[in-house]
Amino acid sequence: MATGSVPDAAEDGVVADRTVVFVDLAGFTALTEVHGDREAVDLVDRFVSLAEQALGAGDRLVKSIGDAVMVAAPDPAAGLELLRRLLAGCYATAGFPVPRAGLHHGPVIERGGDLFGATVNLAARVAGQAHGGQVLGTDPVAKVAHQAGVATVDLGTFELKNVGEPVNLHEIDVGSAPAGGAIDPVCRMHVDRKDAAGRLRYCEADWWFCSLGCAAQFAAEPERFAREHEPDR
Repeated sequence: MATGSVPDAAEDGVVADRTVVFVDLAGFTALTEVHGDREAVDLVDRFVSLAEQALGAGDRLVKSIGDAVMVAAPDPAAGLELLRRLLAGCYATAGFPVPRAGLHHGPVIERGGDLFGATVNLAARVAGQAHGGQVLGTDPVAKVAHQAGVATVDLGTFELKNVGEPVNLHEIDVGSAPAGGAIDPVCRMHVDRKDAAGRLRYCEADWWFCSLGCAAQFAAEPERFAREHEPDR
């Protein structure tokens, strides 16, 4: 899916610098298994709608790929602001999985409403390194974030699949995660504690659930879910 206007020059394969952002929903497979295909498809539609609503001047939703969206901004500052709006929209939506994201800035080839090139590939790999709720960026993005006073943490270099050289990655705090939230360990949805359908105590930790069905599954196999997911302490 591609939305937004595409410059005529994009049809000619013109190279331009863009900040490419990939955002997907952590635990989407688990959510599909628990809540079913229909709810999963509806959720993807909501996710794409939230991405469209988060676009600013010069931003573009390039396409959706399964449970992920690819968006592009003119520069890292715009990309980070776009991401902040999108993540805030996700967290404000009840019953939504926790998003994760990766950003990189560099030259891309624009053609037929899509973006191509090493910058796109690297942004996708960076997103794949993030865990739920985490935003990762490369050096060009982290530099701009740091200059703007956004908290960043240098995580060191990573070997990424099909990327020739190790890449330095930074965790970037875009400030969208709300206080008082937890992750349902069964379906991986974000749960507001005050609206949670249930809570169980296991291994000296509280576990919060979006539905009684998820709570029942956890109660039947607590060791499995405790092993797979970190508790909310």
